Amino acid sequence: MSNEINEKSLPTEEEKSELYESLSKDAKQAGYHLNPDKEFVWILMNGLLVNKERFGYMVCPCRLGVHDITQDRDIICPCDYRDSDVLNYDACYCSLYVSEKVLNGEVVVHSISESRPSAEERSKINSAATKESGSLASLPYPVWRCRVCGYLCARDDAPEICPICKAKHDRFDRFL
Repeated sequence: MSNEINEKSLPTEEEKSELYESLSKDAKQAGYHLNPDKEFVWILMNGLLVNKERFGYMVCPCRLGVHDITQDRDIICPCDYRDSDVLNYDACYCSLYVSEKVLNGEVVVHSISESRPSAEERSKINSAATKESGSLASLPYPVWRCRVCGYLCARDDAPEICPICKAKHDRFDRFL
């Protein structure tokens, strides 16, 4: 079986446009921004749609999927690392999502380090969480609470903007 994508399976301009509109709408509702470089974003739209055809789900075009949704779930767009990457580097790993600073031209996007743990580290995190799932002390990530609306999220850092009420990062407290 060939890994090549034939011309019939390449995304159409209409498909890329529909995906762009959908991701743009979702990003705005969640307090995020798509990269202002539309030509670059168009390339990412193509990669996401090719991966959707290849895998059945939209794996980040900058990462290697393994055709196993349980192993790829953390890199399905928007990936699990988007929030912390945007907060720490002003862009996610593939630079599809960017901070307001990038959108306003205050910061230029540069290459960032991969924040996805190795397969071995992900396996340890998942097995530890499964093994002690009844204990709050066993949570692999801290839980953050928005002081404005009460939104809770479990991750390394609080989001840049609350996806519910749009409160800024400084309005989050560590909950657990």
